Amino acid sequence: MTDVYRALADPTRRGILDLLVERDGMTLFEICGRLATAGTGSSRQAISQHLAVLEECGLVRSARVGRTKVHHLRTEPLREITRRWPIDGEEDRR
Repeated sequence: MTDVYRALADPTRRGILDLLVERDGMTLFEICGRLATAGTGSSRQAISQHLAVLEECGLVRSARVGRTKVHHLRTEPLREITRRWPIDGEEDRR
């Protein structure tokens, strides 16, 4: 779980996750383009490294489609956080 928190601590990685919430299944090229439009000055290599961190902790998974790698959001690690610390009123629904 520590690696999930560490991954979420970085604003660029949170931005990548936000993009994948908006539209799941994006390539590195698409993610870099959207982040550049949003004003993130990270290089393609830096974004690739951020994606690797997100993949290592299970928040992102990637799949090859031909020569392209497509990135998908995985919310299971985030659900673990909410199970550990339920949101107010949620424990009443259990």
